Amino acid sequence: MEQRAHFSKKLEDLKVMVLRMAALSESAVHKAVRAYLENDADLAEAVIVGDESINEMEDEIDNFSLELLALDQPMAVDLRTIVGAQRITVNLERLGDEAVNLAHRAIFLSTRPPMPHNPKMEDLANTVKKMLSEALKAYVDDDVNLAGQICRMDDKADDLTISILRQMVSDMVAESRIVERGVHAIIGSRHLERIGDLSTNVAETVVFIVEGTSMKHNCRG
Repeated sequence: MEQRAHFSKKLEDLKVMVLRMAALSESAVHKAVRAYLENDADLAEAVIVGDESINEMEDEIDNFSLELLALDQPMAVDLRTIVGAQRITVNLERLGDEAVNLAHRAIFLSTRPPMPHNPKMEDLANTVKKMLSEALKAYVDDDVNLAGQICRMDDKADDLTISILRQMVSDMVAESRIVERGVHAIIGSRHLERIGDLSTNVAETVVFIVEGTSMKHNCRG
């Protein structure tokens, strides 16, 4: 019984570590989105500098997870909890990378005249931020219903990305002087879409941890 209590405490510690990393990744995404929408180079630079902390957390969690797997040889839901934490950590690190990518776009665009206001870009940014927030909430609460809802939000993010692409191409054809900025704006929208995809990965992992099933084909089909 004492050994079980000790192992349960280790699993709790693992979840706390993942949530600490999640807070860093989510903060990076929020800052990068704001930097991108507001052409704030200083904020974008802060995102790039802060990425090292996210990478360090990934290494720390990976080592702790491997130690749990090697020493305790968990089964069933305990094993899924550890493997799921590892999967989520990988996606959190990639979220940090996408925040950095978006920050680089923001730095470039800050050196050029501002693009016309694009409500769809703001809508996409708000959608993927909400997806990430809800995915992390689903992980905290082991909420498979909330995790399932994120799939539908991903469809909206994909539709917005396509709509932005079409609009930007049309604008660039009509006005050649914005082509360079337009290309970077399109790339920025793809980084936002990728943030949505990675948030969906987190949500799918929540279902794996709780139920031991995969929702990849249902979510992405």
